[in-house]
Amino acid sequence: MKHLLLLSAWLVLATWGKAQTVPSPEEHFGFFMGEDYHLANYTETEAYFKKLAQTDRVRLVDIGETEEGRRQYMLIVSSPANMDNLSEYKAISTRLAYAEGIDDKEARRLASAAKAVVWIDGGLHSTEMVGTHQLIEIAYRLASGTDAETLHILDNVIVLLTHANPDGQELVANWYMRHKDPKKRAMNIPRLYQKYIGHDNNRDFYINNMKESGNMSRQLFLEWMPQIMYNHHQSAPAGAVVAGPPYTDPFNYNIDPLVMAGIDALGASMLNRLTAEGKPGFTRLKGSPFSTWYNGGLRTTTYFHNIVGLLTEIIGSPTPMRIPVVPNRLVPNGNTPNPVTPQAWHFKQSVDYSVSLNYAVLDYAARHREQVLYNSYTMGRNAIEKGSRDHWQLTPRNIDLIQANYDADLEAGTVKRDGENSSSRIPYSYYEAVFADPAKRDARAYILPADQRDFPTAVKFINALIKSGIFVHKATAGFTVDGKAYPEGSYIVKTDQAFRAHIIDMFEPQDYPNDFAYPGGPPIRPYDVAGWTLAYQMGIAFDRVLDGIDGPFERLPHGVPESPPAQRIADTKHGYLISANVNDAFIVVNDLLKTGVDVYRIPEALGDMPAGSFYVGPSGTAILKQAMLSLGLKATPVQRAPASAIKIKPARIALFDVYGGSMPSGWVRWMLEQYHFSFNLIFPQEIEAGNLKTKYDVILFIESGIPPYPGGRYGRTMPDAAELPAEYHHMIGNLSTRKSIQPLREFLEQGGSILTTGSSTRLAYHLGLPVKDALVHKTDGNDVPLGSEQFYVPGSVLRVKVNPDTDATWGMAVYADVIFNNSPVFHLRPEARSAGIEALAWFDTDKPLRSGWAWGQHHLEDGIAAFKAPVGKGHLYAYGPHITYRAQSHGTFKLLFNALYRQE
Repeated sequence: MKHLLLLSAWLVLATWGKAQTVPSPEEHFGFFMGEDYHLANYTETEAYFKKLAQTDRVRLVDIGETEEGRRQYMLIVSSPANMDNLSEYKAISTRLAYAEGIDDKEARRLASAAKAVVWIDGGLHSTEMVGTHQLIEIAYRLASGTDAETLHILDNVIVLLTHANPDGQELVANWYMRHKDPKKRAMNIPRLYQKYIGHDNNRDFYINNMKESGNMSRQLFLEWMPQIMYNHHQSAPAGAVVAGPPYTDPFNYNIDPLVMAGIDALGASMLNRLTAEGKPGFTRLKGSPFSTWYNGGLRTTTYFHNIVGLLTEIIGSPTPMRIPVVPNRLVPNGNTPNPVTPQAWHFKQSVDYSVSLNYAVLDYAARHREQVLYNSYTMGRNAIEKGSRDHWQLTPRNIDLIQANYDADLEAGTVKRDGENSSSRIPYSYYEAVFADPAKRDARAYILPADQRDFPTAVKFINALIKSGIFVHKATAGFTVDGKAYPEGSYIVKTDQAFRAHIIDMFEPQDYPNDFAYPGGPPIRPYDVAGWTLAYQMGIAFDRVLDGIDGPFERLPHGVPESPPAQRIADTKHGYLISANVNDAFIVVNDLLKTGVDVYRIPEALGDMPAGSFYVGPSGTAILKQAMLSLGLKATPVQRAPASAIKIKPARIALFDVYGGSMPSGWVRWMLEQYHFSFNLIFPQEIEAGNLKTKYDVILFIESGIPPYPGGRYGRTMPDAAELPAEYHHMIGNLSTRKSIQPLREFLEQGGSILTTGSSTRLAYHLGLPVKDALVHKTDGNDVPLGSEQFYVPGSVLRVKVNPDTDATWGMAVYADVIFNNSPVFHLRPEARSAGIEALAWFDTDKPLRSGWAWGQHHLEDGIAAFKAPVGKGHLYAYGPHITYRAQSHGTFKLLFNALYRQE
């Protein structure tokens, strides 16, 4: 027997011998992962990944280019035998996830034959360096380990180790390590660690604007469909080491309950392992603010694709730190069963915790391989079934409606109370009245007509779905549904598919529950936003279809983005009109202007063309023809040039930014590039130096920058210029009331325009404009801001009415959906009209909520959401809502773009 055991051990080592040549991180980088005051950059990490890929356990996959032009890599790690059959296991994983054309018996057979697929990423938020370094360490452990647990994992699991932000790691690590003196090392980087959006790179995953988001979404939702994904982040709440699953309420009701059950099970595995290894400080549930409500994060988008998504937020820094004294964290409870005591803390401890957590997840997947694979199929099957029949979703408002209807009948005396506890004895008829009402059924399909106002933007919305693994149909001929005719080329999105939850979440309003600390108390802030319905944000026209439909539809190739239908025009001697309704019109207009072609805007509607549409003479024909092919724009020939046409030129645009980078500004920087606007960044020092009108025509303040009113300084703690390279000195500083407002006033008075959104609209108060805060109430004769118990709208979609009679709103519909995040709202003082102030958008109802949560929304009625005010020869544009929100709100992009031209 002893000889057999020795032979068995020898065979294992022989089989896996190639893996033993893997260099350790310390051998490659010159320091171990987690060594104090040391960080690895991406150049070094990429080289190490390529060394690991020389073993028979590891395959290096290039998943795409980053925004700065680097290559983004994913390591596939498993046993040599599994690596020889990767394509087969990958096919089974995706087949089970899509759940099409198989039954329960076949699904069980496939689950038995397959390997669990687990995604582990690191580095998305690049100043959170534990995530990057644990990824390197776990790759080494899996590539080289010969212990029984590692071998068991590799036999049963295919591990996808994905670097989430190569550009950020390079920037942050190089910046931190630039000082020879370790005590001077810090992460006060000069710009965002993701080229445009920094921390918001974890808010991009249902639209996939950024290249990195698209790269990872393809692997998650089109290529591999892992059953479990693990997203590493920082930092834990004070007094804890790591926050993890399960998470706090609310969770999104569209998510399959098996996702939630899987989160609970894996959370228990993670807590169990840390506790058994003597690693205290894991907190969960109400011990942290993280929930499962939001869609759009790298972790959270997976929930709507039937993937068990895990998030941990851990402490740790290459610069040693301490766990602080937080008394309410020191008593064991259900949130934190094993508290950590205050102590010094080193980087390696966090890396060690992370590796243990990875092993807890991988061990669970290995032990429950068949279950997690079969559950993936079960969730897909459930979704297909829901989309194939009548279904009523249990939502907070519908549940509240049951109680409200019953209470109303009690008060009216039309029903008698049944028992003492009436809430548990509501007659079934009240439930049935809501959840058997045919009008309240979930949609079985959504139709996007090809003849809508801005069809190229509708195609962008469809591509967001396609990039997320959604199957889409397209009409090959005209068809009719419920008496309405739709043209050829219209899109149909059916809900009888595995990722139904994601479809519903992109088309339907989010119904966030009323969530307060206690009855009558303050609201509990959502983890991110409460509502985000992408179809609303993008201004897409669509129809909900409550019954199954078929027609002349073709299912599009899976995962292949669409292009708008190419258009063609005949040559003309008199020029063309392009509709202001279409966002992409600004692309071709900017291209025309840059090549010296004259472009005009028509200030009134002309036939089918709305006010603000563009007129281009025959000299622009070649560029127009190209745009019509690539962008799907329509150009209408005219018999004569419009007599009222106003010639335009590009404005000289300055976009405000700060040292360290502004995410809202970064999103707009990306948008301006996509729509071919030229611009410069402007920082506080340049503003305070004055003479702005000699260089710029428009200055953009996106959601921040303007100091508080009446006095103060807005901004961040700035580094000492002596500690920075000279190339960054111009970026240092914050705007102040004393030094910054006057140069901005002079810029306006000399004919410049300033466009403000969100909190930066407070510039109106600094300028003394006749406007006031609408969200106040009278106390002792004074205006006092409404408290959150009275009014609270955290990141939700609201509807505003738009003034169609001004150049600022050209191309907009009468109503628009906007992202409102406790945003400024105004009333115009009596003298505002004589001062020439125009209301651009306002709330014309006491119920403007479209998606999310709006407590006390009646306070918004008649409030002004946006206005335009003359200041000297110039104009101030003030938009309270976020009209450029994370480059998702295409429906309000024109409110920015219209301000970016000069009229001659």
